[in-house]
Amino acid sequence: MHSDLRGLSQTAASAAAMDAFDATVEAFMAYERQTGDRLKETFALDPTMPMALCLKGCFLLLFSKQALVPRAAKTLADARAAAAERGITGREARHLDGLELWLEGDLQAAAAVWAGIAIDHPHDIVALRMAEYLHFYLGDAPGMRNSIARALYAWNDTVPGYTYVLGMKAFALEECGDYAAAESAGRAAIERNPANIWAAHAVAHVMEMQDRPEEGIAWIGGLEQHWDGCHNFTYHAHWHRCLFRLELGDTDGVLRDYDEKVRADQSDEFLDVINAVALLWRLEQRGIDVGGRWGELSEKCIELSTNHRMIFGDMHYIMALAAGDDGAAIDAALAGLEDFAEGRGSEEAAARAAGLPLARAAVAHRQGRFADAIAALMPHRAALFMLGGSRAQRDLFEQLLIDAAMKAEEKALALALLSERALQRPGNPWNRRMTEAAAALP
Repeated sequence: MHSDLRGLSQTAASAAAMDAFDATVEAFMAYERQTGDRLKETFALDPTMPMALCLKGCFLLLFSKQALVPRAAKTLADARAAAAERGITGREARHLDGLELWLEGDLQAAAAVWAGIAIDHPHDIVALRMAEYLHFYLGDAPGMRNSIARALYAWNDTVPGYTYVLGMKAFALEECGDYAAAESAGRAAIERNPANIWAAHAVAHVMEMQDRPEEGIAWIGGLEQHWDGCHNFTYHAHWHRCLFRLELGDTDGVLRDYDEKVRADQSDEFLDVINAVALLWRLEQRGIDVGGRWGELSEKCIELSTNHRMIFGDMHYIMALAAGDDGAAIDAALAGLEDFAEGRGSEEAAARAAGLPLARAAVAHRQGRFADAIAALMPHRAALFMLGGSRAQRDLFEQLLIDAAMKAEEKALALALLSERALQRPGNPWNRRMTEAAAALP
């Protein structure tokens, strides 16, 4: 047994192996490109470290690709074999339980395991992060807030990694609508570590929800110099800047950032594709010609639409397929989603409650069947939170419904939906423009 940076006992072959694992966790929390390399260094010193194997399994599932699930399952099996041979702590065993539940598709139970670990071991920053992640993609903002809040009493500047806990606190508070406290926590995290991109992103979310685009652009511009070591999450931070530019009418700047920042490497990574799809849809809704940019996305989403690891991603994949106007691919994706929705896991439940209705609505909207889009989505709006993602990200789906109401010339519905949205975002320029247009409908 060795102790990690925060004093937790852990099975490790040597102090050097424990140090390497601590470096891996630090890189994970910092969204560093070198996270995988740090993990390889850990395995070089201790090839069967149970927690390192567990973290590897989590990393594989974070890619949200079905093809990586067998590798994650093999990693879990290796971790269990190592645990049986070497003996592990109860805390470590619970981490393996969380990974197993996630593999089985029970995200609620997995989140509960990691949140429970954090109750008993509030300095377990990996448990805090995994609970946050799963609560986020379950659409459970209060669960995300509460899991981090329960540990805060044990954290201060004397505990390594405090900046990351402040960043998690900031984002959870923002998603619960406590914007002032969220911004305060996010800025406090940045004061301690300007490279804390998760905290920077949390404050950007506050500025997005409060319609402060000029401040948002300045905020991201003032911090991006610190992100050279970060992985593709930087694309999402630039996506936020694009939203700010869009509200200010700087569509040339949005398209430039899309090509040079958001979609520079045209990857098929989960969040990268989500960023791109959501931005192109918003541009087109505002009447901007996006050229041939849908093409590569639609092509990638043919395969991605079969993943069904995170239903939030599936919604964007289908929107890209609809934009590509490949009827066979659209039909196959919808049929696959229907089959998936018959399962018993957390994401299957989300697909039944909101995913299928939204997917059908997105296709109908793209095909100009606006009344059909409204009929498909309107009865299921209350369940959209189950898809996961942030308020800012799910706003895309609300905008789709509003746009359908406008184009179907359902004036009363359009005005009602815009009035509802204005309660949350009273200063939003898009809302104001759309309300004026709706009022002018016959």
